[in-house]
Parts: sequence; structure tokens; C-alpha cells
Amino acid sequence: MRSNRFVISAAMLGALALPALAAPAASAAPATGTATVASSSCRSLPPLSYRVRAKAVTIRSRATVESTAVGVLYRSHKFTVHETSGNWRYITDKTTGVKGWVSGTYVYRDVRMCLS
Repeated sequence: MRSNRFVISAAMLGALALPALAAPAASAAPATGTATVASSSCRSLPPLSYRVRAKAVTIRSRATVESTAVGVLYRSHKFTVHETSGNWRYITDKTTGVKGWVSGTYVYRDVRMCLS
């Protein structure tokens, strides 16, 4: 049995997108200096930080599940990613100082969207 909630959400999404697609080009606001500055400053911002997706992730000595565990990276810890190898990230846990590899399955970077 399908949920009506999904159908309503899809209908609402279509209803929200329709006015934006139907707007005539002449009604669009002209580009201003402020919008140009905002989009260029957005692109010049540094990348967003990485985050831990799970409660805790094992830090390993090498980029493989079979390697020795050297520490634990918790969700609340700050860390720096130095290198990427496949789906593994070489990190430094700023809270404990431990360096090692964590699976990219559990570590991700937020994405910033710049609109021009």
C-alpha cells in the first residue's frame, strides 16, 4: 500500500516548480552588482569542512579494513583530511592528535551551492 504523503509531497513539489518555470524571461530581475559580488565571493570561499556520518569511525593504520585500528574518530571531533585514496581519507583527529585512515563511507564533506 502506497502512502498518500509521498503523492502529496510530489504534487507539492511540482506545484512549487511550475510557477518558476512558467515565469516570462522579461519578469526576471536584472543582475545587480550585489548579486555578482555574492556569486564571485561564494566561489572564492574555502571548501566546507568534513563531517563524520556515524557515531564513531575506526581510524586505521592503512587504507584497508584488515589493517590495525589506531584510534576512534567520534562525530563530535574536529579533524583534517590530508589525502584521499579511493574511498579512504587520511586524517588527523584534532581532538586526540591521532593520524590514520578512515573509510569515506562514514566521512563526507558538506557541499556549498553557488548560484550565478
